[in-house]
Amino acid sequence: MPPETPSSIARGESGRSVQTTWAYTLGSVVFFYVVFDAVVVVAVTNAFRTAPSLVDGTLLVLTVVAAALHIRYCWFLRAGLGGGVPGRWTIALIAPAALAWIVGLVSSTSVIASVLPLWMSLSLVACLLPVLHRWVLIGAAAVVSLVHAPLSAAILGRPLEVGLENADRLWFIGIYAGLLPVMVMSSIWWWGIVVTLDRNRRASADLAVARERLRFAADLHDIQGHHLQVIALKTELAERLLSIDPEAARGHLHEARLIAKEALEETRSLVAGYRETSFDDELENAREVLTAAGAVCDVRVDTTIDDPETQRVLALVVREATTNILRHSAAETVGIRLTRIDDGTSILVTNDGLTATARSARAPGTGLAGLRERLAALGGVLDTDEDADGGRFELRAWVPVRVNA
Repeated sequence: MPPETPSSIARGESGRSVQTTWAYTLGSVVFFYVVFDAVVVVAVTNAFRTAPSLVDGTLLVLTVVAAALHIRYCWFLRAGLGGGVPGRWTIALIAPAALAWIVGLVSSTSVIASVLPLWMSLSLVACLLPVLHRWVLIGAAAVVSLVHAPLSAAILGRPLEVGLENADRLWFIGIYAGLLPVMVMSSIWWWGIVVTLDRNRRASADLAVARERLRFAADLHDIQGHHLQVIALKTELAERLLSIDPEAARGHLHEARLIAKEALEETRSLVAGYRETSFDDELENAREVLTAAGAVCDVRVDTTIDDPETQRVLALVVREATTNILRHSAAETVGIRLTRIDDGTSILVTNDGLTATARSARAPGTGLAGLRERLAALGGVLDTDEDADGGRFELRAWVPVRVNA
């Protein structure tokens, strides 16, 4: 899990709930350590006050330094479970605790208290290690802690004396020490869940923005590509008729101007998010444009479409198919047929103008890919079939009937 850094939160990359959760998590872990370090420091202080010695004085200084480093090291837990250990700070954390463990071997009054700083330090480091290494370290820390008292008794050559760490306090120290890694790891685990949820929230927002950009790009392609192709056809016809039939040429120029105005209006509506595509209008427009291009257009409608979303996506299919016929073929016959097939609505667009030259000159576009995505969103499919030898190209779209539409 990549760490959440203060700079990322300052840039607004994480929500306020993440900041609050980290403050709560950090406060909880610090509280655990402050309480336990206070118990250790008070025990060593009482031992030193009762029987002052160089050993207990050194042990007191080391436990105080270890306690301060414990609290400072808690901030590195922001990296989460397995987030990686900070090298220099980890050495600084373990060094005084390890020295306290060594000095405690020759102390007859603070044996148990000298073990705890090292156990607490290794518990913090374990949180930042991978799972396997984490539990290996916890096990090793437990062994090192348990062998300390017998080893100290062997070095001193006398039976172990608990001293100020009376037997009636051992149960509290033992339970708290055993639960400390669990409490810290559970807190960091919860922090990791919140960070992951926040990361997923931001990823979902980014995905929604990207999806909206793709939708806008597809709609803009549908509008501009179709209208510009029709304008190019109209102006080409006007150019040819200019010297033969000026009146007809003027009519084509007038239509081109109206189409350009319509494209501008639809683009503005698209930006505002209000554009609607009429299936009937697209069928009529396809018939007019293809007829003007010199093709015989046969339109057959054998069923009706009740669902507005299905109407919209099939209207876009007709528009894209018409644009591709004008751009990539020299069709003489075009067929458009709307039928009901397999509990769904199917539209088939065919043309006979797919020559080998037109096929090789055709540049790959994004129109059909965009249509496939739109149809897939409704559970539909888009298929194409071409026969270069026969010059035939088919485009078929199918959308299932939407029961609740």
